[in-house]
Amino acid sequence: MTTDAPDLWKRWHEHRLETLAAPYGPLALTGTFWLEDFPDGRLPDTPGEWVAEGDGVVLTAAGTDGLTLDGRPFGGTARLGADPGAVDAARVAHGERRLVVLVREGVWGVRDFDPAAEARRLFRGVEATPYEARWSVPGRFTPYGENRTVRVPNADGRERGLGLGGELTFVLDGREHTLQVSVQGDGSLWAVFADSTSGVSSHRFRFLHPDAPDDEGRTTVDFNRAVLPPCAFADAFICPFPPPGNTLDVEIEAGERNLV
Repeated sequence: MTTDAPDLWKRWHEHRLETLAAPYGPLALTGTFWLEDFPDGRLPDTPGEWVAEGDGVVLTAAGTDGLTLDGRPFGGTARLGADPGAVDAARVAHGERRLVVLVREGVWGVRDFDPAAEARRLFRGVEATPYEARWSVPGRFTPYGENRTVRVPNADGRERGLGLGGELTFVLDGREHTLQVSVQGDGSLWAVFADSTSGVSSHRFRFLHPDAPDDEGRTTVDFNRAVLPPCAFADAFICPFPPPGNTLDVEIEAGERNLV
């Protein structure tokens, strides 16, 4: 098996396309409904009555509504928490659709994933720049010592908190740059960033997922693996925009750029 970087990137890109086009990938999302916007509990084109109550959602449905709960026909009342896992493992379904319960900053909602979504049917791929070694450079992560939260606009027009765990410093073409990054549960990093190509030859912002730093804070900053945010594939995602300081004064002509 080859370990050549361009070949590894090609395999990564092919796997990424498979993930995007999967039956319950981001292209399948047809709606995100915040329950506070539907006081009667009736969601668009969705059976049942969905009501936020305390630390969960109460779902009431008739047996004739066609909903299933945990794989079994459902009729009655059930209390639901947020679905923690993969979309296809969501507790509530309606035929092939998966109705995913989520919560953001105390606001409960339901996402509707439908494998028959038009966006999935029309998907033709992602424009991505082939691997170039110059875009993969050493980076050093410096934690803040305490979690910080900044308020940033989201793609749905609302403002929400974005948790940040430290700064990632790296050098491109002899110039030092810094990104504020979040630390994920497995120790890997997540950056929401823009650059001089954003909104011009690339999507208006992108995501980067560097590996977990070692004990000395070292990791690799590989813009060849910059990806489009989920909201590039479905309007119902609520992606955060880049926090202050995360718009790089350089043209990052690498990674995923736009939808085909």
